[in-house]
Amino acid sequence: MENVSAVTSFILTAYTELEDHRYLYFILLLVLYVLILLVNSGLIVVICIERGLHGPMYLFICNLAVNGVYGSTSLLPPMLGHLLSQNYEISRTFCLLQIFCLHSHASVDLNVLAVMGYDRYVAICHPLHYHQLMSHRKVCTLIALSWSHAHILFGLFFILTVQRTFCAAIIEKVFCANFELVKLSCFETSFQNRVGFVVAFLVIVPQLLMILFSYAQILRICLFASKESQAKAFQTCTPHLVAVINYSVGCFFEVTQSRFNMSHIPYKARIFLSLYYLIIPPLFNAIIYGISIQAIRAHIVKLFSGMKNKLITRMIMK
Repeated sequence: MENVSAVTSFILTAYTELEDHRYLYFILLLVLYVLILLVNSGLIVVICIERGLHGPMYLFICNLAVNGVYGSTSLLPPMLGHLLSQNYEISRTFCLLQIFCLHSHASVDLNVLAVMGYDRYVAICHPLHYHQLMSHRKVCTLIALSWSHAHILFGLFFILTVQRTFCAAIIEKVFCANFELVKLSCFETSFQNRVGFVVAFLVIVPQLLMILFSYAQILRICLFASKESQAKAFQTCTPHLVAVINYSVGCFFEVTQSRFNMSHIPYKARIFLSLYYLIIPPLFNAIIYGISIQAIRAHIVKLFSGMKNKLITRMIMK
């Protein structure tokens, strides 16, 4: 029984593939992390301080940005530490904490994208009843459900992982993932795999159905609308569609390389594909929404212009 409980830390062996250019990877990831923090924080600040941006769509975008900061912070600072120190060991406690944060982040992202799809459906298909159907109370409820559903559902499943003991310490990734950790368990895992399938179904399928339903209804309305209305609907939906596609591509890369034999793909390529959904969506979602939505773009320009003018005034006064 002593051997069963001996593993209290794990080795993230994928870092050995990055040693040849580890300083380059460190600088690249540091720049990406700083950019993620800047663009998402800027988006959050603008939406929070501008009363004109307290509508449903902007509040959902704000939550998407908050979740982007949450997910990237769970991943990138530990990665930067491992690259700089060349110590690829991670404690059992921190590994479990990282798993919970990264998996709940991915689930919250999909939940928020799903309610954003519903919001676009109501705005385009029921414009006269939009404020009634998307009241402030309902929006707050949808946001609370998006976060609580992700954390509670995965948390209940995650208890099975927390209770396990591990007989191996090698994780062939640059971060901890639930599936990779469960494979190191001392005992049989078929029950947990079946429960995991059910949880994945509940996390993914209802949200995807909501998105597909929303866009099916939007498409139905647009088919009989004027060209001007079609163009407006397309402009309104494009940022959300790009965000959904970006998220789906990232998840496809992660699931494919985790669950299937991808030995024909270079190992470094597999590492970067596994990082895609944790790094690219938080960065590009904020950029896409910040640039494409005129109201947000105008307030960002206004905010930074005001800051620039204040800075110039202070310099002159000195």
